[in-house]
Amino acid sequence: MKIKSKVLIYLVSGCLLIILGCNDFLDEVPQGNLTQENFPTNERDALLATNAAYSTLRNWFYHSGGYPILDIMSDDAYKGSNPTDQQSNVGPFDVFAFTSTQDGLDRWWNALYEGVRRTNVVIEKVPSISMNEELKTNYIAQAKFLRALYYFDLVRAWGGVPKIVSSEPELKATRATAEEIYNLIVSDLKDAIAGLKKQSELPQSDYGRATKGSAMSLLAKVYLYRGDWQNAYDFSTQVIKSNEYSLDPDYGHTFSVDGQFNSESIFEIGALGKDGTENGGNQYGNNQGVRGTPNKGWGFNRPSLDLMATYETDDPRKDATIVFLNEVIDGIKILGDGNTPDVSYTDPSNTTIKEIECYNQKVWVPGSSTAEGWGHNRRLIRYADVLLMAAEAANNRGFSGEALTYLNMVRTRARQNNPSILPDITTTDQQNLNKIILHERRVELAMEGERFWDLVRTGNAPAVLGPLGFIEGKHELLPIPQSEIDISEGSIVQNKNW
Repeated sequence: MKIKSKVLIYLVSGCLLIILGCNDFLDEVPQGNLTQENFPTNERDALLATNAAYSTLRNWFYHSGGYPILDIMSDDAYKGSNPTDQQSNVGPFDVFAFTSTQDGLDRWWNALYEGVRRTNVVIEKVPSISMNEELKTNYIAQAKFLRALYYFDLVRAWGGVPKIVSSEPELKATRATAEEIYNLIVSDLKDAIAGLKKQSELPQSDYGRATKGSAMSLLAKVYLYRGDWQNAYDFSTQVIKSNEYSLDPDYGHTFSVDGQFNSESIFEIGALGKDGTENGGNQYGNNQGVRGTPNKGWGFNRPSLDLMATYETDDPRKDATIVFLNEVIDGIKILGDGNTPDVSYTDPSNTTIKEIECYNQKVWVPGSSTAEGWGHNRRLIRYADVLLMAAEAANNRGFSGEALTYLNMVRTRARQNNPSILPDITTTDQQNLNKIILHERRVELAMEGERFWDLVRTGNAPAVLGPLGFIEGKHELLPIPQSEIDISEGSIVQNKNW
């Protein structure tokens, strides 16, 4: 039946009222017996509906269908885990052998549209509620930020997708153009900027909610992807000049439990160290945690040798990004998984190393069991990212001197008071500087899901990822899940060359 379309998962009640943020939000008990007919109708409902729009962020499937395929499809990482675990489901992303029926793509699509549906409830229903007008404006602005965030993933992954802006959409959706989706994203983010608070205005109990800074940062990134250097520059530098954010002096601390919601955090997903999203947990970190001894997770998303080799000599970010066997972290020795080879080779004679057993340290959470990993806060937007966006935009506008200022701010923090490493970049040649900024983005944002998108948007994917199986004109976009095409009865058409 058409009403069962997964793109209209959307029509399923969006009121999983699980709150994002610190413990007092995450520990809220979901409300029962709510229907779209009687919800939301008052100020308390408006808060719950807004919080429900955030809860999608802790849905395991929101994170690219449950597995970090964006890193795996890049030159930064391999599938990871032991050789046979999820080989047929995740392995194809290593070599661009996935298809339109690939496990996980439909889950990611559905999770994003679930998020869109929940934001639409707020945007459509809350304006008519009699309540504090300042709160009303803020809740709607938060929902518009989130809708833009969900659609940004959709348009990057699949291009033009169904544009759903109603809580009661038509049953048979068709694809909008990518341009139409980007226009919606820009409009939503501009509205969000007008209605959101500054980070400094949030009480600690609201950390994790959208702010003016997070909306401006996301808008800068959207313009960066569109090659609109002027707007990318304007919005990224507005964030910089707001003085709301600063780089964490210690790069490794940025991703630690102690570093949650630090001065560098512009938008991150709050979570509790408890098994299950229903208990406030987020499986994103658990999915990538050290496998074996200690048993911290499943071990997917293994940093590649190519990533290791791209770091400059003694760059502290390498050790802060990668967990190596036999190192000791928080008093725990990393021994790894007995079913995973310490070294894997590309040939039967074992002469060429393909990968070594190692893990993503940016999701490390202290402890010796899998439960703690559910408490990892995924950092979606960091100040370092904004500085590098500003550097790239400034350079492409011809302001190489200003670009160097922002770029070298990131490198200065990375060297951590060691003047003998990571010297300041001085070249003002635009083409060369663009390459250096792209490299800096790779090492600064490694294992954070940015590398694949960066290669695609800059046109470097065919050259860099071609040896891994990337086909120009095809793999810039993912295939629309075949289940969506089937259920739509042809109203949704497949991407080119799929």
